[in-house]
Amino acid sequence: MRLNTKATNITLTPDIQEYLEKRVEAIGKIIDLNNSTLLIETELARTTEHHQSGDIFMAEINLTYEGEHFRAVSETGDLYSAIDDMRDEIVKSLRSFKGKKRSLLRRGGASIKSFIKKFYK
Repeated sequence: MRLNTKATNITLTPDIQEYLEKRVEAIGKIIDLNNSTLLIETELARTTEHHQSGDIFMAEINLTYEGEHFRAVSETGDLYSAIDDMRDEIVKSLRSFKGKKRSLLRRGGASIKSFIKKFYK
């Protein structure tokens, strides 16, 4: 796994980096993080500097897994909640992908089984 982190208009402190890595490790429950071809690119940013009250933070993740590209973006008033929302969104899309892949495999197996049954009646 390669993890690239980019910070735009904010300073990337060790606490933020550790929090982000901890949240990215949660993706490991769904996919194999030890895969050498896995590329995870994250961007943490403060989107604007002209709001009258508070900042708007953005967290984005781009993930390449098994030849497929996944992307999740979250914008909130807190950087940590943006990271959490981003992680939840990418986990949801990865689970959906794995479910579709499993379903396709099962349907293929079922069609082969029905084809073979025709010859052994």
